[in-house]
Amino acid sequence: MPKSKPKPSTPESRPGRYALEGLDRTIHEKARLGILTSLITHPDGLLFNDLKELCALTDGNLNRHLKVLEDAGLIEIWKGFKNNRPQTLLRITAAGRTRFAEYLAVLQSVVTEAAQAPSAAVTPAPLSTWGLAPG
Repeated sequence: MPKSKPKPSTPESRPGRYALEGLDRTIHEKARLGILTSLITHPDGLLFNDLKELCALTDGNLNRHLKVLEDAGLIEIWKGFKNNRPQTLLRITAAGRTRFAEYLAVLQSVVTEAAQAPSAAVTPAPLSTWGLAPG
């Protein structure tokens, strides 16, 4: 089998370019992204049931994600009583705001790059260009 010619090194072909290391795994999970987005848009915080409704999560699922976010220092959880009823207030921390902003910057660069890619109307090169055949 003939050896293929090495491709010229360009910024587009650098190793790990699409590893997306800046997408914080703690934040990137869908439910946690929703939780943090809800909290960042409500600077005074949200009560547990309001957050649960906004994110369409069950009590148990929300609790599990809140624990991960609290352990990471991204949110704070305040427990108390109002009218003899237990209340849980959730707020994003200053560190949480910083990490969320950093995460959004990386996500924005991913979205921008993908949006600048050739449109779907562009026909890809034939497989024979790669020395491949169907099947």
